[in-house]
Amino acid sequence: MEHRVLSISDQCEILGIHRSGLYYHPKGESALNMQLMNIIDREFFDKPFYGVRRMTHHLRLMGCRVNEKRVRRLYQLMDIRVVYPKKNTSKVDKTHYKYPYLLRGLRIDRPNHVWAADITWIPMQKGFMYMFAIIDVYSRYVLNWSISNSMDAEWCTEVLNEAIEMHGTPEIFNTDQGSQFTSLHFTGALKSQNIRISMDGKGRAIDNVFIERLCRSVKYEYAYLNPANGGVELYRGMDKYISFYNHERPHQTHDYKTPQELFLTNKMLHENTP
Repeated sequence: MEHRVLSISDQCEILGIHRSGLYYHPKGESALNMQLMNIIDREFFDKPFYGVRRMTHHLRLMGCRVNEKRVRRLYQLMDIRVVYPKKNTSKVDKTHYKYPYLLRGLRIDRPNHVWAADITWIPMQKGFMYMFAIIDVYSRYVLNWSISNSMDAEWCTEVLNEAIEMHGTPEIFNTDQGSQFTSLHFTGALKSQNIRISMDGKGRAIDNVFIERLCRSVKYEYAYLNPANGGVELYRGMDKYISFYNHERPHQTHDYKTPQELFLTNKMLHENTP
């Protein structure tokens, strides 16, 4: 990616991609594993309580010759977290501090009150990548996103910092207990902005439901229908879809207003209220 004349930032600008998503070479897997991962991904959206044993049984019923060891590895690779306490699949670093869940019973009634974020697996024609997205919970507006072939905390933190530069700071930031989000690198960035940290309780499927709905929409309305051939193609397709999601896709729960309309209108209203 290095260039003798152009800086990395300049190269990204020319290509029309995020500076925070430099690693656009997809992670490769065998054709069989990609088939299994696609089946697992779709089934898990409908049954987020399916652990490795149940998913293995489901795959076998579909004619797939697979054992629990392979399914467990794919769960880890896809960063799947079952909605009940489990072993080996959560990727939570026990040395990292876990923060309490702050949204239970909270009335979220304005933009920048609560942001939520998550990482999801995105299938492609050959291999896969990860998407990290941050939304404003009140409006469902996608504040920032990026794709990468790794899930490190530095990547997530850079996307977070970009979102803050563009939209200001939220009062509360909610994630699951993944190691990226419990890392000192990520939590330190939140604390430096005086943002309160909230984390989903283990085994709670609905704690971060709004960002999970975005991930589902991304896959069912774009990724499954248009599997990208390469990382840059995926980025450009995702960029087009997120623009549609923010500016054109109405939400029934908000009287069919778009996320952008709800976010910008109400943000200006609250900023001008004494």
